[in-house]
Amino acid sequence: MTGLRPRQHRLQGGLDPQRHCHGRASQMSILAPREFARHDRTVMQVRHMIASSATDNGYENLAERVIVIGGGIGGLSCAIDLARWGFAVTVVERAAACGGKMREIMVDGRAIDAGPTVFTLRWVFEELFADAGADLDAALTLLPLETLAHHVWPDDARLDLFADRERSAEAIGAFAGKAEAAGYRAFHAEAKKVFESLKPTFLTAQRAGPVGLAGRFGLGGAADLFRLRPFDTLWRALGDHFQNPRLRQLFGRYATYCGSSPFQAPATLMLVAHVEQAGVWRVEGGMARLAGALETLARGLGVNFRLSCEVATIKIQNGRAAGVQLAGGEEIAADSVVVNADPAALSSGSLGLGVVRRAPPAAPRSLSAVTWGLVAQAPTADLAHHNVLFSDDYPAEFDDIFRHGRLPVSPTIYVCAQDRHETPRSPPGPELSSERFLVLINAPAHGDQAPLSSEEMMSCQSEVFGRLRRMGLRVGEATPSGLTTPATFNALFPATGGALYGQATHGWKAAFDRPGARTRLPGLYLAGGGTHPGAGVPMAALSGRLAARCLMADRASIFPWRRGAMPGGTSTP
Repeated sequence: MTGLRPRQHRLQGGLDPQRHCHGRASQMSILAPREFARHDRTVMQVRHMIASSATDNGYENLAERVIVIGGGIGGLSCAIDLARWGFAVTVVERAAACGGKMREIMVDGRAIDAGPTVFTLRWVFEELFADAGADLDAALTLLPLETLAHHVWPDDARLDLFADRERSAEAIGAFAGKAEAAGYRAFHAEAKKVFESLKPTFLTAQRAGPVGLAGRFGLGGAADLFRLRPFDTLWRALGDHFQNPRLRQLFGRYATYCGSSPFQAPATLMLVAHVEQAGVWRVEGGMARLAGALETLARGLGVNFRLSCEVATIKIQNGRAAGVQLAGGEEIAADSVVVNADPAALSSGSLGLGVVRRAPPAAPRSLSAVTWGLVAQAPTADLAHHNVLFSDDYPAEFDDIFRHGRLPVSPTIYVCAQDRHETPRSPPGPELSSERFLVLINAPAHGDQAPLSSEEMMSCQSEVFGRLRRMGLRVGEATPSGLTTPATFNALFPATGGALYGQATHGWKAAFDRPGARTRLPGLYLAGGGTHPGAGVPMAALSGRLAARCLMADRASIFPWRRGAMPGGTSTP
């Protein structure tokens, strides 16, 4: 019976995969956190129907094969969901370890987080682990931060934001006056409203266009959507709440969390302020522990990992994705393929010419970065875990990057002091005379076209390190292993130019233009920060889960059976 393919079967019972993945016709297209479990019960019913159909036709112990290209947070999350539903999943990762942009570098024998450093939206990972029968708290130690961030301006003016909203309001009042504190409270209320409106309709739902999104709001949907100010820029919206330019600069920085300029990003990105206010955690041992915990969970569900393996081509057979060919020539067959990479990897031909015309079109790139991993002494520096050293001319900074395509003359500097965790903000004890720092400035994503010259880097490093020294960091020259440029990021993540957040979120249509899970090639799906719902660690995880659900819905109505092994059975939610 090996190699035989029974006739195709269409599921009975009314589950329409097209409606399941798009629009508002099916309530299961709106996957708010509490609805994940309800949807899983439907999925398990579908898997039971699939298994029953296979048994009736003489095929037992069968599993559909899925290849996930890329072991980033989106790919790992997708693999976990697919595996617990009974798919035979293989993750193919070109690096030696999973995590994607969530990576570590070694500097002076010390491990430094060199990717994302902020952990928010804890519920996303609590749901992912719980749905797989596991416990996030048993897998990771997450420690809440009392101080969200420490902000400094060139004249040494300073302002901290706190997890306690009223404490933040009081700090803003002391910094800029009672009127600005009132503006902060109003801004926070609006940011919360934006988040709560978009969470069930956009962030945890399959991608929709403007009309579809308005429909998800129900009666009066267009008016409700308009009240979220999608046509205003974030900078303009901030002007309605803050007269102090430094407060507009501080909260405008949230656009950079999506790799964008606050002067071009839509006002809806103010929801990031609510996300941070709802909680920021530190992962004990570093952010890479999160990727490790997801990989461990996936392996426990039977996921197979092929590390240090690069995919050269996505194979196409009978008009659908049918597996991959590795750079060494090995071919791995599959029934579906999920690409956890920037969509530009498809449109550029990096994964084979056959998928280029089916790929999402190229889009304007988001920010890249120059980063330094440092081990240095800072006995007198007043630092929190997260620190922002602002420039004195914010518009010029983004003009330099997005209009002129160059490093900013006077950049805003982010410093993650990875050995400082809470107040009082004193240096670590004598056992750690030197501390670990990740230092980052925004940069244009031109790493594949116009790499930074040595003169540019020397000038930039002189400016950045000079400000660090004035803050109290005893920094010398950065070690080669600690420096990452847009060209380095482009080498790590091909075809991106070093862009770290997919496409830029500029203009009201940008969020709708971001690719969804399904591509124009049947059997080929997308996951990761470059796809819907957007950039950031929790958003990448949500994109992976949405891709898994879309794939499951497609396979629910028409499923060819192949001989295979069910990895560890299926688990119930």
